[in-house]
Amino acid sequence: MKIKISALFITFFLTIGVFAQSNLNNYKYVIVPAKYDFLKDKDQYQLNSLTQFLFNKYGFEALIEGEKYPDDLMKNRCLALKSDLIKDSGMFKTKLAVELKDCNDQVVYTSQMGESREKEYDKAYTQAVRNAFESLELLNYKYEPSSTLAVTESQEVVANNQVAKEIQQLKEEILSLKKEKESEVQERTEPKAEIVVKVPEKVIPVVVVPTKEIPVKEIKSEALTEKVNTSGVLYAQALENGFQLVDSTPKVIYRIQKTGIADVFLVENKSGIIYKKGADWILEYYENNVLKQDILNIKF
Repeated sequence: MKIKISALFITFFLTIGVFAQSNLNNYKYVIVPAKYDFLKDKDQYQLNSLTQFLFNKYGFEALIEGEKYPDDLMKNRCLALKSDLIKDSGMFKTKLAVELKDCNDQVVYTSQMGESREKEYDKAYTQAVRNAFESLELLNYKYEPSSTLAVTESQEVVANNQVAKEIQQLKEEILSLKKEKESEVQERTEPKAEIVVKVPEKVIPVVVVPTKEIPVKEIKSEALTEKVNTSGVLYAQALENGFQLVDSTPKVIYRIQKTGIADVFLVENKSGIIYKKGADWILEYYENNVLKQDILNIKF
């Protein structure tokens, strides 16, 4: 009976070992923290450096957290496992185990508990870590690229490229629209040649009547002025991706979004843009297929 139970335990642990090996082989890197939570300083007792050394010794490619990562890891963080040392309290023993988590913070492997009876911390931690790594040595780790992780990386790259392409296309469209609007404004504001018509002066005889005074009516001349469509002061309040323009009420008049071009904004819920020309802010929009322009007094 005892022999059967022993055989079952051996089979169980062998199965766990094979599963762990297959699972770990899909990861290319191991990231070692610069400092362990149960210690006060970075790389105290050179424990972090020792952990990196042991991972490299048993076939892993170990990196210290915060150092420059390889390009493929920068594109796909799921290629790496995050390592940690788990300390188990004991009165006469120092106990440490190696724990590995994936990019979703899920534990994928925990080593055996390494122990030491040394009283000095530097010797105790070193011995306990080396004992814990004995179980990783038995795994015979060898990196085998995972199709799942590769698909994840490919999808991220495609998505990033698509977003970058759409942003560039939007910038080009806004720049083209701005040039068209500036050209139209310039054509409208070009000074026209004034036609001066000289009117011959007439000599009006003055008749003096001593007995009766004739009042002279004042003739007022009114100068023609061109009306410009302007608005009151609008105050810009910052939003996450732009501003909202409010009057003194305060009432939100427009919401505008930033673009890739300086001083050019898209107007929400309105087919138009706001851009700066000289000292003025110009609102251009279409209303009933007619292009209109308003000069806004905006305070940022």
